[in-house]
Order: sequence, then C-alpha cells, then structure tokens
Amino acid sequence: MNDNHYKVTIQQSTSISNTDTNNTMDQEQSSFPEMEKMIHNLSVIDKITIPKHQTLGESDMSISSYAQRRPKELPPNRMGPREQEEADEYIRKATDYLFNNQFMEAKSIFQRKIDSDPLYANGLGLMTFIKAIMTRDKNDIKLALSVLKTAEKVATCQINAKGVKKGYSISNYLSSLIVPNQTGLPSSPQTCSKREVTEIESPFLANGTLRAYVVKAEACLLRGALQILQDDTLELINCSSSLHQAYSNYTIVWQEYKKMGQAYTKHMDRNTVSALYFGLGSLHLLVSCFPLHLVKSFWIHGFTCNQQLGFALLKICIESKCIKSPFASLILLCYYLILCSQTSQLYTQELMKSALECLAEAQKKYPKSCIFFYIAGKLSRIAKNLQLSTQSFRGALSSCTEEWVQSSLKQTTTYEIAMNHILQLDWKSAAKCFKELQKASPSVFYQYMIGACQLMRGKRTKGILSLAQIPDMVVQDRPSSLEAYALQKVETFQKKGYQDINYYLPGLELLFIWDAFEQMEDTTLEKCLGLVQSTLESIYEREKLEYNIRAKQIAPSVGLPDYYDQRILLLLIKVSIFNALKKYDKSIAHINWIVDNLEHLKTEAWVIPFVYWEAGVTSWGLSDYAKSKEVWEFAMSHTKDPLGYQLMLRLSIALRKCNEMNIKSPEPAREQSHQWS
Repeated sequence: MNDNHYKVTIQQSTSISNTDTNNTMDQEQSSFPEMEKMIHNLSVIDKITIPKHQTLGESDMSISSYAQRRPKELPPNRMGPREQEEADEYIRKATDYLFNNQFMEAKSIFQRKIDSDPLYANGLGLMTFIKAIMTRDKNDIKLALSVLKTAEKVATCQINAKGVKKGYSISNYLSSLIVPNQTGLPSSPQTCSKREVTEIESPFLANGTLRAYVVKAEACLLRGALQILQDDTLELINCSSSLHQAYSNYTIVWQEYKKMGQAYTKHMDRNTVSALYFGLGSLHLLVSCFPLHLVKSFWIHGFTCNQQLGFALLKICIESKCIKSPFASLILLCYYLILCSQTSQLYTQELMKSALECLAEAQKKYPKSCIFFYIAGKLSRIAKNLQLSTQSFRGALSSCTEEWVQSSLKQTTTYEIAMNHILQLDWKSAAKCFKELQKASPSVFYQYMIGACQLMRGKRTKGILSLAQIPDMVVQDRPSSLEAYALQKVETFQKKGYQDINYYLPGLELLFIWDAFEQMEDTTLEKCLGLVQSTLESIYEREKLEYNIRAKQIAPSVGLPDYYDQRILLLLIKVSIFNALKKYDKSIAHINWIVDNLEHLKTEAWVIPFVYWEAGVTSWGLSDYAKSKEVWEFAMSHTKDPLGYQLMLRLSIALRKCNEMNIKSPEPAREQSHQWS
C-alpha cells in the first residue's frame, strides 16, 4: 500500500476527535525510568499470598446470568450522531472505571442495558475479554465467549428492528468481493452526491443500525481472538470463521462510511467511526499471526492482510480519544508482546521503542491501571529488566482490590513472577511460587514445575517424589499443551525408574521451549552453558563406563549406551543459548550433529520442529535469510505434537516477516528438500 492512501485515510479520520475540544496527543514521551518511579511510589507489596481459588466468583455468576438472557425484539435506534455521542457518555464513564480498576462500577453501568443496547452488551463483553486474555483461565474464556455471544444477539436484534432501512443487499456485498482490492480495506463505493444526500430520505443506513453492525462485528472479532488462545488447531479454524463474520459486518459499515465522504460526521457518531477503525485494525493484526494456508481463505472474502495498515488504523483510533481508544492501546500492546516474545530475534529491536511509547501514553491517562501494569511487567521482561518486571506485576496486584479480578490476578502475577525467578536461575523462589499456585488451583503443569525446580537445585529425591505424584492427578477435560508435555516427560522418566533423570535439565528445557533465553542477561546465560556442559560431560562419563563393561565381558546384560535423546536435547538447549548470546557461528556444528542424528530419537521426537526453528534463528543471525525461510517452512510441516500449536504460530509470524522482506527460499533446496527429512 502506498503512503498516499495512508494520508487520505488519516486525513478523513481527523474529525473523529471531539468537535468541542481541540486536544491533541501530548508530545512529551514518558520514559521507562518514570514508570519505574511510579511503581515505586505505589509502595508495592513484597509478597503475594493466594486465597483459595474459586472456580466462578459471585460477580462472575452475576455476569453469567446476564449472558444467559435472550434479547427480545428491539425498537429502532433513531438517535442522531450528536445525540448518540451525548448518550454514550455513560459508556465512556464505564470505560474509565474499567481502566482505573473500578470493575464493579463499570459492570453496574454495562449491565443496565445489556439486553437492549448493543454498546452496553459490548462493554460487558470487553470487560470479560480483558480478564480472559490476562488470566488465560478456561472458565474466564468460557464466560467471555458467552457474554460476547449475547452482545452479538443484541446487535442482531437492533439491526433487524422494524422500521429501519435495510439498504445493504447480498448483491452489494458479493460485488465488493469480485472487485480486485489490494488495499487491505473493504472496497469503497462511489461517494453519494450532494443531491442524493439532501433528499428527504437519507441514502444511508441509520447511525443506530451502523453501530449495531460494528458491535456485531466486534463480538465476532473478540471471539476469534479468544479462540486463538485455546491451544487447539481446530479452534484456530473456528477463529478463522469468526473473523470472516467480523469482516463481513465491518464491510457493510465501511462501505456506508465511504459513501458519505467527508460529510460522514453528519451521519455517523465519532464513537462508531472510531470502533470501525479499531475493528479493522485489530483484524489485520490477528490475521497476520495465522498460518499461510488459513490466511489464503480470507482472500476469498476480498480481504488482504496488511500489518502496517493494522498499526495505522489502531493508532488513528488511539488518537481519536474516543471510547475505544484505551482498548486500541491494549490490542496494540498485546500484539507487540506477541511479536517480541514469540519471535524476539526478528522483532524486539524493531518494535520495542514503539511498544514502550504506546504503554507510556496509555499510562498517562490510567497511571494505576492493573491492566497496563501487567503489560509493563511483560514488556520489562522482554527488555531484560527483570527487577522492574517483578515490580510491575506486584504493582498490578496491589493496585487492584476488587473481588472480581483479584483472585485470578493473584494467580496470574504469581505465575509471571515465578517465570522471572527462573530467568534468574532462582529455582528456590520459583518452586515456592509454584507451590502456592498448586495449592490454590491444582494442575499437572504446576506440579511438574515444582519437581523441575527441585531437580535444578540438585534436590534429586524431592524432585522425583514431586514428579511421581503426577500420574495420579486427575486431568479435567483435554489437557493443555504444557500439561500434555509434563505427562509425557514423567512417563519417559518412569520407564527407566528415574535412573536417567540426572541427564536432563527440565528447567532449562522449558526456557528453550518458550524461547525465553532471549530474555536472560548474558552472565546468566553463561551459567546456563556451564550447567549444560557439565550434564553433557556426565553423559560422556556414563557412556565410558558402559563401554568399559563391554570391553571386559562377553555379551553383557547391559545394552549399548543410548543417550541420543538426552544429548540432542542438551545440545539444542546449548544452541538456543548461543543464539541468545548472538554467538551464531558456535551453533552451526551442534545443529548439524543434531540433524544428522535425529533418526535415533525415541522418546523426544517433539523436538524436531524446534531443531529447525533454532536452525532458522542461527541462519537469521548470520544474515542467511533464505536459509531461515527454508528451514522454517520445513519446521511448519512437523508441528503436530502437543507443543506444536504454539510453535506453529511462532513460525507463522516468522514466515510472514520473510514474505514482507520478499525473501525467497533457495531454489536448489526446493528441489532437494529431502535433505531435511
């Protein structure tokens, strides 16, 4: 897309901002040290204790009861744009409550008209959506999906209200798909003439109908975002369907908006226009995380994904200072977090400055928001400032005292603080956090982490006893990818009676899976290298001992030494550490040895796509971008193991970066792709 199109789009959107004031974005940029000072002034608590976990709190039950309502037939919304903006001040107030940690006040406003006004139902949906993406709790996700479904139904009732114009036909929509469109936006019809606009009957859909379409689209959009979180390839396909529905509804509003031309402010309220930019911008960023084969399905619907356009549209929404502005900041920050944590090697240097500026701007208006404190903790970790990260997570918890979110937030922040302890190799503190988490909400993965931390401390007996409890634990529903991984690892350990457990480094193995070595200080990485090397040497000593037996006995009862699984895992961890240290040349020999011996893997076959991920990172660091794309494409075809889903999303982002840079895979390699098999 050319720069002129952005200029036109931004110019048309300038009047979204409040016509009564000429406030502009404050140009002063908050720095990270200022945020650190702010956190310090909050007198953040040093310790976190977790009360007994409640599956569904009283407030959540109240919200759930609202979500079960069946909206009835609604009267048409005949308010004009200015009248609607005045009525929306209640929603603006509720939004401020939400981002100032006054969740019950926000909830009481949103629930007033949840079954009669789409925007109120949308507000409650957004409130539950934010909680779900922060906690990743299955019950929170289920509740958010239920409320968003209600918002979609209310919006549909408003659209179908009797006595309002239904001026958008199927033929209009189909024709918009046939016309080639590479802008990333729905095709734009011809602007109505002044004569058409001044006729007695407006040629446009009513403002109330347009905002109902936007709410319906946003419910589908947010549902799709939650489906991505569910760690399931099938849900990713469902997500694709949800986003198709969102785009179809946004297309209706966009085409009406473009028909209005520069006079759109006479026919649409600024909150609806801002929500349109919010939705289309978020849609572009969500689709940019999809595997290519799913992205192709969007082309059928006339949609061309454009990451830069997504950034531009969300920034327009933020600058409008409308109701959706803080939500746009949140979505943009979440996207920065995904790119900088999943593909740190490709995006951190490019996006970190923009991410910090976006966060600082959001915290100017909501300085004590637990939502933005939480994001500050995640960003600080990516920036390798683990002390500030931990302070931010504690700040998020101490700034929020309301029952609706506090219990879940304690779980979430305790988990994040445990991760920070691990990144500093403080296994004792990490184990303490995981014990608190396990006590509050028993989980196979928490129990595994307790054992892993004990093993990393050298407490072999305690570690084995902790791991031995896992097979007896009841796993409800389908296990998550991490739970499936933990169960598989324990099964592997048990097969040999935990005799080989000294040849594993379970804590570092998980850091490798999460691509978290990038968030470690160099001195800590060097310590990790020492741990890996000493474990490799212990394997070598064991092999020597077993070969000595064969030199002294004919047909001994002891089989041939077979430590390929352990050695490949350890060398792969070593490669990941070298890559984090930017010592890419030292990774090459290890990668080649691993690839040459993959056929010997027996119990750890899940590492295969990770091998090619790290090979791609090494090649990227050596500026051999074509080789990176080649091995990442190969890795994408091997993401079927329990951990494959998250790696698939990571690879999708990396391959999209390659496509944006117009990188081609080496032609000879395409013809001889069997060399990787």
